[in-house]
Amino acid sequence: MGSVDEFQQIIKTVTDEIGSRPLDASLQARLQQAFPYDGETCQRILAACKSGINDGWMCKYEHGGLRYGRVIKPLDALNGYSVDVVDMHDMAGPQHCHPMGEIDLIMPLDSTAKFDGQAAGWLVYGPDTVHSPTVSGGRALVLYLLPQGQIRFTEE
Repeated sequence: MGSVDEFQQIIKTVTDEIGSRPLDASLQARLQQAFPYDGETCQRILAACKSGINDGWMCKYEHGGLRYGRVIKPLDALNGYSVDVVDMHDMAGPQHCHPMGEIDLIMPLDSTAKFDGQAAGWLVYGPDTVHSPTVSGGRALVLYLLPQGQIRFTEE
């Protein structure tokens, strides 16, 4: 997996499934069923993230031990979603708000790593939710799908 274009094609499979569905618990359950973490799509995403980080086009920024980067700006081809990926190890990131919600794919690199208390798989935050993204128990990659790329960093 060597390019952003190839990565985008994998992500399109997911955003096509999401369509215009509301970002809520039922979407989280649907993603877990359609794309189980141990299934082909999630494992291809994980492999692409590892490769992209190794090749330097993913997670190319670093601040305070947090590696991150917007991989894909919001695109009509992805139903208006942007794609960000972070690499975190036992830390909390900056508090932020999801004006239109956020869809996360949690990819533990250490078997005990959790993101916001959840193990591998999908996590959906609805519109106007706020959190300080936290990885505990080791290292994990987290992919964020943001409707229209919207995120607002807040004071802690």
